[in-house]
Amino acid sequence: MKFSFSFLIALLFSFHLSAQDTLTKPLHKKRLYWIIGAGGATYAGSLVLLNEAWYKNSPRTQFHFFDDNPQWRQIDKIGHAYSAYHISRASTELFQWAGLQRKKAMLWGAITSQILMTPIEIFDGFSASYGASWGDLLANFSGALLWWGQGQLWQEPHLHFKFSFSQSPYASLRPNVLGKNLSEQILKDYNGQTYWLSVDLAYFVKSKKFPAWLNLALGTGASEMVYAREPENNANGFQSYRRFYLGVDFHLQNIPTKNRLLKKIFWTLGTIRLPAPALEYNFRNGFHWHWLYF
Repeated sequence: MKFSFSFLIALLFSFHLSAQDTLTKPLHKKRLYWIIGAGGATYAGSLVLLNEAWYKNSPRTQFHFFDDNPQWRQIDKIGHAYSAYHISRASTELFQWAGLQRKKAMLWGAITSQILMTPIEIFDGFSASYGASWGDLLANFSGALLWWGQGQLWQEPHLHFKFSFSQSPYASLRPNVLGKNLSEQILKDYNGQTYWLSVDLAYFVKSKKFPAWLNLALGTGASEMVYAREPENNANGFQSYRRFYLGVDFHLQNIPTKNRLLKKIFWTLGTIRLPAPALEYNFRNGFHWHWLYF
């Protein structure tokens, strides 16, 4: 995924360092202009760097689409949705810092994620080595929609998109594709990635006695994906399979605190599912209990 996970985390944390607590305040036009100007310039520079790194040596062609939907059991598509969700989340913080009301900030946060991610697909579309992907565009939109839709329903998110990673034994079989080291594998080895939807149980059960930070988490991933497409995978002796999880999640952002540093830490940790118990089901091995799964 060219919109790398490591860049996303850095982006999220830097955004939140500038963000303030959620308060209703008048529009601060200078801050809004600063966001638009500085953000636009930074992103334009990022696109130039991306072009140099990924597309410079790739022949240009007419804009075209490439069907990559059958690849990697669609785990890469979930990754696109995850990125769009958290770019929307981070952008919302910036717009609130500029004085926009919460619902309006969530809308513009979602729009911003599409503005930032769509040009990457356009670049792909003009590259002979890649091609734009309808699946990627739809995944990007769905991540932003999950964020914005919750703003319309509840004004706050109660379904949180999270990520976890464990090194798999498959990366060593194709290190150029799946990653040579841990930092590369986090981005490239879809066998090790798990994506979660963390549900605020306390909100939905309407109980003040239930711990607000203790959530229910639904996860999905896949294994034995050495090659992107299943026919090629099978031809080389591998058979990929999906994995599903039901577990608990510690959503620390729901812990009330006045400490600003803790708020920033809890907010940033909202991007990942911390290690916790989980029940796994897959069609190959059936049910399996993990005392600590990440």
